Amino acid sequence: MPEPVDAVEMRTALAGLRRTSGLPVAFGGLLSDARHARIAELDGARTGALRGLVISAGSGLGGKAIALARPCAVTDYPTSRHISHEYDTAVAAEGLRSVVAVPVVVRRRVRGVLYGALRTPVSLGDRTFDAAVAAARDVEQALAVRDEVRELLALTREQAAAGPGTAPGAAPGAWEDVREAHRELRALAPRVADPALRDALLAVCGRLASASGARATPAAVMEVRLAPREVDVVACVAAGATNAAAARQLGLRPETVKGYLRSAMRKLGAHTRLEAVVAARRAGLLP
Repeated sequence: MPEPVDAVEMRTALAGLRRTSGLPVAFGGLLSDARHARIAELDGARTGALRGLVISAGSGLGGKAIALARPCAVTDYPTSRHISHEYDTAVAAEGLRSVVAVPVVVRRRVRGVLYGALRTPVSLGDRTFDAAVAAARDVEQALAVRDEVRELLALTREQAAAGPGTAPGAAPGAWEDVREAHRELRALAPRVADPALRDALLAVCGRLASASGARATPAAVMEVRLAPREVDVVACVAAGATNAAAARQLGLRPETVKGYLRSAMRKLGAHTRLEAVVAARRAGLLP
């Protein structure tokens, strides 16, 4: 079954869909297996008739969108000849007529479906379609980030357990892979909406940083206190990124990156970018 983080992303997308499209009702859910989605989130509904409804691929409007992996719409749901009508009872209980359904597709795989609906039978225009597609894209991006985070977490846990590249059995360059994964995880952290997943991600970053060969002394850790974004910027610098490249990776302005780097260097007592990286590693802030 989908995890709580998915519910957070879906609720946010549905609220955005209603706000940008003007549609009074939005609902949706993610797939629990390859062919079934469960409607778990409602926004603007008057009843609970749709909640918990299991949508099968090919059935109804949402099932059609899942099967075809593209948006589908009807002007009058109860009388439409272009869909099957397994869910008419729930749709009628909510009083829905014009409905658009958009699949959530990540890495070419349908992961869920979003709906927007009116209680009057009118043709839905391009603005409505665009808003529904944009809401689905928001969920897609959030899920893609979450997937990438989980993959990196699994990889870095294995690498951290193995220790630095000099550890027995470690492949040449493995520790550089750890450092690159650490940088990517730090860059992804601000984009993760779920607090528990974000905390887990940052905890792994902390373990990676402390797993380096140059262990930080307690005094060094106490003396150096960098803000999260300062650590992010120094991690990018450690990977050889310019200020402009770090800005692209972190979603910041180059001037902002420059300010964070300047502040970090001052706190680290460094006069050059290289000195900042070395000092951050000695303080246990970077692997």
